[in-house]
Formats: sequence, C-alpha cells, structure tokens
Amino acid sequence: MVSLALAFLAATVTTSGYVGSRVCFGCHAQIYREFIRTDMGRSMVAAGDLDNRNIPREATIPAPSGSHVLRAFRSPDGWHQSEAEPNVFIDDHKLEYVVGSGANGLSFIVRRGQYLFQAPLSFYSKTGKWDLSPGYQYADLGFTRPIAEQCVLCHSGRARPVEGHEGEYQQPPFEELPIGCENCHGPGEQHVKQSGKGSRSIVNPAKLPARLAEDICMNCHQRGDTRIAQPGKSLRDFRPAQWLIDTVAILKVPPKPGDTAESDLLEHDSAMKVSRCFRASGGKLSCLTCHDPHVEPRGTESAAYFRAKCLTCHTDQSCGLAKSARLAHNPPDDCAGCHMPKRNIAVISHSALTNHRIPARPDEPVPPAETADQTGLILVNRPPHWTGSLPEITLLRAYGELAGRDSGYQQRYLEVLNHLSQTQTNNPYVQAALGHKALAEGKPGEALDHLTKALPLNQAVVYRDMAQALRTLGRAEDSVDYLKRAVDAEPYEPTTRKTLILEYINLKRYPDARRAMEEYVNLFPEDGFMRGLLARVSN
Repeated sequence: MVSLALAFLAATVTTSGYVGSRVCFGCHAQIYREFIRTDMGRSMVAAGDLDNRNIPREATIPAPSGSHVLRAFRSPDGWHQSEAEPNVFIDDHKLEYVVGSGANGLSFIVRRGQYLFQAPLSFYSKTGKWDLSPGYQYADLGFTRPIAEQCVLCHSGRARPVEGHEGEYQQPPFEELPIGCENCHGPGEQHVKQSGKGSRSIVNPAKLPARLAEDICMNCHQRGDTRIAQPGKSLRDFRPAQWLIDTVAILKVPPKPGDTAESDLLEHDSAMKVSRCFRASGGKLSCLTCHDPHVEPRGTESAAYFRAKCLTCHTDQSCGLAKSARLAHNPPDDCAGCHMPKRNIAVISHSALTNHRIPARPDEPVPPAETADQTGLILVNRPPHWTGSLPEITLLRAYGELAGRDSGYQQRYLEVLNHLSQTQTNNPYVQAALGHKALAEGKPGEALDHLTKALPLNQAVVYRDMAQALRTLGRAEDSVDYLKRAVDAEPYEPTTRKTLILEYINLKRYPDARRAMEEYVNLFPEDGFMRGLLARVSN
C-alpha cells in the first residue's frame, strides 16, 4: 500500500506551486459555486463579512476577572472588541478575520503588529448571542492568546506562519482565506500549465486508496492528544496523496481500564473506525463513502441525502423501528439523526458535533479502543501495513507535551532524552531539552553549555532558559541580553516582560525598568498590578 502511494505521488505532485481557488473556477465553475456555500468553503473570511450576518451589533459580557468588561461592537471603521475597566483603562482592537462558517458559531482574530491573537468574545449560533470564546471562561486572557499554526492551517486556505514563533505570521498572513480547492487536491500550478489535460497533474482523492484519501481528511478532522511534526517537517508540508505520517504523528493516550468516555472534539476518523459499519465493511467504508466535500445538503435535504448513503449498504428493512415511527420523526426517515446524533462539545460552549461512531442504539457500549504499542501511545494515523517506527525526536516532543498529565510519560521522556544525548548531540532541540533539564537539576553551568548549542532555534524558550542560567551564575547583566531576545521573539508574551522588568530593578537600572513598565502597560493595560507599580514609580 505504501509503495502504491509513493508511485501515485511521483506521478501527480510535480510542483509545489499554488494558484488559488479562483483559478480553478475557470474550468470548474459549478463545483466552485457549490463548494463556497459549504462550511469548509466559508471557514474564514475578512471581518467586514460580518455586516452580511444577522448577529447583534453590540454586546457586553463580564470578564472572568469580575472587574473588567468585554465588549463586541460595530463602529464606523469596522468591527471591534475591547476589554475595559470603567474609568481606568480600555484596550480596543479592530477585528481582522472571522473564523468558522457559523454552523456552531464564529470566532475572531485581531492583529497586533505581525502577530495574530484570538479575540475574547465569540458569537454562538445555537443561542444567537455573544459569549466568552472557548478557554476564556477559565481565565482573563485578554488579547494575548496567540493563533497557533496548527489551528489556523485547518481553518484557512493557505496560512503563512513564521516557523518557531507562535502567533507570528508573514504579511499578508493568508494567501487564501477560506479552505480552498488545493487543500484537498494539492498545488494546481502544473495542472493549470497543462490546461487540465493531464489529470495526473492534480490529486483526485476519489481515485486514491481509501486509507490514503482519508489522510487528507484526518489532517484536520482527527485531533488526538498531541500532534508532532516529523523531524525536518512543518505542519504545512503535508500534500494530498502523501501519507500523513510522513509529515505529522497524531498520538493518543490509551484509555485507562474502565474508562468509557468518548471524546467529542475532532475524533471523527478514530470514531468511524471503531463503528460497526466500518468493521462490517471490511474497511471499505471511508469518509468519501458518505461525504462529497463539494456539496453540503441542509435541513430536510440533509436527512434524505445521508439516508441514500446509508441505503448503499443497508435496506429499508434493516431498521427495526416501525415505518410509522420513522415517518413521524422530524425530519422523516432520518438515519443520521438517530444513529449519528449531534453531541455537545465539552470544551466549547453552545456547540455540537456529529457522532461518527454510528451507534445502532443510544446505549450501545463503546467498542474497546486500540491498544498502545511499545511507545505507550496509540499512533492514530498509522498507515495500513506500516512497519516503520517513529523517530526518537518525535517521541521526545510527544512525551514532553504529555508529561504533565501522566508521570509515566515524564519517565519515558527522560529515557529518550538520555539516549538522544548520545546519538544526536548536534540536534539543537535535544540540546535545548538537555539545557532545560540541567537547569531543573540545579546545574546552571552545564545548562549554559547545552543552551548555547540550542541558540540556532531562535526560540524564546531557549533565550529564557539562557537568561536563568546566566542569572544563577551571577551574570545578571548578560541575562538581560537574552531576556531582551526572548521579548523580541515573543513581544506579546507578558511573563517574559515582567521578568525583564524585575531584572532591571535588581540591577538598579531604574530608567530601563520604567521604560519597560511603560511598554508593558501599553501592551497589557488590563494588568492592574503593573499599572499600580508604574504609577508609584512615576510619582
């Protein structure tokens, strides 16, 4: 199967050039018109599109802090959101982009310099009201939550993130706003040059082996507990007709004994594969069996559309419910409504997703989950008959992300790091990890040696660790230089700026401390402690 994929890839993907969906419109006008009406085709738009939506033009919501007020509103120059404390401060930002089709709701992006951040308020379609964005119900994050590359790549056509700097994007940040043709069909430049005559110059997912085609869907519709880019790869490197494992490893923590809870958020592929429908089909069932990404039926049309898909395997007599009862259902004969019901998403308010496990009855027990392999994890996007193994650096990063939830992964992390310290001594990521470990063990000199070799990563976390090591070694002036580098790498990260201010104060560099405070309060006016401290030193 893998060799088939590689052969197909060699015959199809001959260029990395993208042309944009509007070019595809020239030959595929009807498909294009249908697609832009789907949720995927409306996944991201400019904020000005809100003028065409039936949503309240002003809303005020209390922030979790209690003393602050969050506001969404339409002003003469566009849509805005703000956070304020009456008679104290107001932090106002113009909305740049709308994320989501509105099926569940709409979230928003603001721009701060070259960085993109989530706005604290979202609009929820189910309630028809504004409310706190996902995650903001737990903490007052203001306008400091960066838009991660991993999220925006699946909500947009072609994002342009800056590698290694979370939240920073090239200008413009997007070459194409909504999900487009090339997300699923691959770059189209060669196809256009051949005037469409060479069908093998573009990927047609319907002609791929089922599992290979599913990787296109899985890239965005299968979350897992962690997703790690393979060595030398970025998340943007995936191309249709490639195995997803070549670009990213999607890993899940195996359920504990007796755990029957099902995850609701973006586990479509793994849910489908434990369904009785998939198992009974001998693996023939796939995403494309039921879904045509170019069209999206709605309302009563949706029930009939998906019922027809069910009847390609089942018959009218397959259902044990009386015909009269099925017809009395609204909409009538709605197979998906009964067997793929919408479920509330635990981590996102007022939102629901379809259950792709396709239970025959609501009380049908969850089939046993796939067991972990020798890594202690489940590799969700393992290709059929794949006999390879994950690179140790991929496992190291996965264990590092999961260590906080299970001490067993912390031990595995240390074991892999110890081995990599002997086999990949020149890897900057390994050196950064060794430096961080040495710091935790109270060995600042050893940490400094490792971290110096990790500087090519140009990452704020390395600069912060360098600063800590130097400070511990009594080289506070040198630590300031690395804190400033960390601030340059992540200018809208508040904790590093606070640490820099404290270092200035300890060094009695009071004018520098005051300037840094002024910059901080200008960026984060919601921080009452820093506002008060600046007021005291200014008097």
